[in-house]
Amino acid sequence: MSTAEQEQKDPAEGAAPEEPLPSLWHNPDFMKFWFGETISLLGTQVTNLALPLTALYAFNASDEQVGVLRFLQLVPYLGLALVFGVWVDRSRRRNVMLGTNVVRMVLIALIPVLHWLDVLNMPLLLVIACALGVASCLFDVSWMPFVPTLVKDPRHYVEASQKMGVSQSVSDVAGPGMAGVLVAAMTAPVALVVNAFSYLVSTVMLLLVRTREERPEPTAKRHVGVELKEGLQWVFGKPILRWLALVGFCCNFSMITVWTMFLIYGSKVLDLSSSILGGIFATASIGGLIGALVSRKVVGRFPIGRVYFVAQTALLLGPMLIVLAGGPTPVVVAMVTVSFFTTYLGLGIANVIIVSVRQTTTPQSMMSRMTACFRTLLFGGGALGGLAAGLLTGWLGDRNALTVAAVFSAAVVVALVKSPVSRLRELPPAAEEPAPAAKA
Repeated sequence: MSTAEQEQKDPAEGAAPEEPLPSLWHNPDFMKFWFGETISLLGTQVTNLALPLTALYAFNASDEQVGVLRFLQLVPYLGLALVFGVWVDRSRRRNVMLGTNVVRMVLIALIPVLHWLDVLNMPLLLVIACALGVASCLFDVSWMPFVPTLVKDPRHYVEASQKMGVSQSVSDVAGPGMAGVLVAAMTAPVALVVNAFSYLVSTVMLLLVRTREERPEPTAKRHVGVELKEGLQWVFGKPILRWLALVGFCCNFSMITVWTMFLIYGSKVLDLSSSILGGIFATASIGGLIGALVSRKVVGRFPIGRVYFVAQTALLLGPMLIVLAGGPTPVVVAMVTVSFFTTYLGLGIANVIIVSVRQTTTPQSMMSRMTACFRTLLFGGGALGGLAAGLLTGWLGDRNALTVAAVFSAAVVVALVKSPVSRLRELPPAAEEPAPAAKA
């Protein structure tokens, strides 16, 4: 505790212990938001499977067309996230989320309607996929900055991040299985109705939120380029945020590279069935769920920087188990499963810390721009990882490419050692608004 904080206490009483905070279970507005987002995430998992299956089953799409479909869903993050971050920091984020949820609901509902009318075709599906990507990008740079509006006290950020992390992990585990059942029972285009309904639930929950969100204070100069630059300078000018961003880029690059390489290696070299491959990744997602569930207790018991370092190290060293895997197929499958489980376990814990630190060290006026910067880097790392996986596998062969990827992943641990985040004992002090955004 700083001297200034100590001086605020009654000298006669001494340093009284802080009163324990009530859990966010007692925060009705956060609970409404959390419930809506959990349902929305489950619905999104249905779309992630049903959209490419619609292309495959309805239009006999080629591998390249399926790849373009997925690319169009993600490319808005690379081109628009930073600009959206500037705009959202000028707006009430709840209104932005309401609008984008309605847009996503309509776009998703259009697919089964157009299918029933027999006017859906592949070019139209690609246009809808890209529009969905734009709306999702705008929503994503809004929801995370909106959370501090609901929880208020920075000491609640870890709990809020944990709950959102649990929702993401539950959807990763349960979503694909639920999507498979729905697609089998209803056909791929019709199954998308479920996701349209999930966006409706999320919209209703946001409408029920009663916490008043203040309109951002207008700045003297409203110029997109200037405000975008301010956001980038905020992230890369703060050592903690800069290191989180750079290590996050490397981690996403590593995870997507290894995931894609193993998908090729497992199906072509090991001749693993789709059910075995699905089982490996489902088990890995359970590791992420466990990580999110235990993260709050672990952070409460140990210094936050040490937990971050250990969790990220587990994520980065996990791929080495794939390279070392050998022997009978069941042994290889077991080692690969442990590898991905370890990676996702570390990710589940680390993500809670990363989001909490980002929220604590960024003022509300800069929150969406900070989030957009991170989104651009993380999605950029993932996109480059997928590209690198294909190129390296073609140049070096499956096994050698996996080895190179695992060595690169392990080398990122050096950056963790140097990172100031690894030396944190607790969350940093809450950031104050920069001078230009202060009230007169």
